[in-house]
Amino acid sequence: MNIRMARLKRRISVKDFAERIGASQSTVARLEKGDSGVSIGTLSMACLVLGEIDRISDLLDPGSDDIGLLLDREQLPKRIDSRRAKRQSSDEQDQPPPSSDVDDESGVGF
Repeated sequence: MNIRMARLKRRISVKDFAERIGASQSTVARLEKGDSGVSIGTLSMACLVLGEIDRISDLLDPGSDDIGLLLDREQLPKRIDSRRAKRQSSDEQDQPPPSSDVDDESGVGF
């Protein structure tokens, strides 16, 4: 979103815009130029005043983070060894179920 263009379309002066977002006119100028030193709070307030606050939530949406999604995909197993899964499940079946009449340390049976 081009903040300057959005501000001009809404016919808001730099002075009024600065007052509404709680920043100085020079900060508004830096924000409109894309200066990375402007705080996220100032950017959020600018989006709120412009009626575009949902852009901030879109920015922080994990579903729209393409790099994060690719990194998650790389962490998935390359293959699944079905023999290992069968072996583990059969080992679990060979073990007897825990006895329900065993007393714990306090003498209470379960």
